[in-house]
Amino acid sequence: MNLILLAADLVAISVLLLAFYLPRRGRRELVSSFLVINVGVLAVATALSNGTIEAGLGLGLFGVLSIIRLRSEELTHREIAYYFASLSLGLLGGIGGIPVVWGLGLMALVLAAVAIGDHPRVSDHTVGADLILDRVVTAPEVLMARAAELVDGQIVELSVVRVDTVNDTTTVRVRYCPIRAALPPGHTTDEPVDRRSDRRLAR
Repeated sequence: MNLILLAADLVAISVLLLAFYLPRRGRRELVSSFLVINVGVLAVATALSNGTIEAGLGLGLFGVLSIIRLRSEELTHREIAYYFASLSLGLLGGIGGIPVVWGLGLMALVLAAVAIGDHPRVSDHTVGADLILDRVVTAPEVLMARAAELVDGQIVELSVVRVDTVNDTTTVRVRYCPIRAALPPGHTTDEPVDRRSDRRLAR
């Protein structure tokens, strides 16, 4: 057991969540998930590296659990990146047989990848939403104009999910860059809104 790598993992996951994820408009409810995942992987990887169970079997089990976890709730690509960063840091901290210098260097590499890849200057953060329009609309330019009235930002992608001619509704899925203006207290861009009889279900 390498106590230096164990301590380094706890420092790294703290930096990942407190310095990168939360300040960049992260979902607070996922912080506990990322932290528990990291510490759980760290604990089991440490036990596997000091026990008689094959490490390959343990990593395979983690792969299955990861798939189940990712399918249990829809996560954005950004959140999946933080999810696997948490897994990677836990494995690097708990796996045996790796030199301390290599372990610390690889942890720093994971944090650097997140810091650069998720930096606002590298990739603009987008928000996904399902819009239910109160009439059937099929013309792309009309859909874009109607959706632009319902979202607080610039639409970067729009696709039709469902056209219901019986109930006279159209469901579209959009991704947009939210406006960085200050919001009223208690209001976030992820809140469902009711505007002009149309509905937005934030994702």
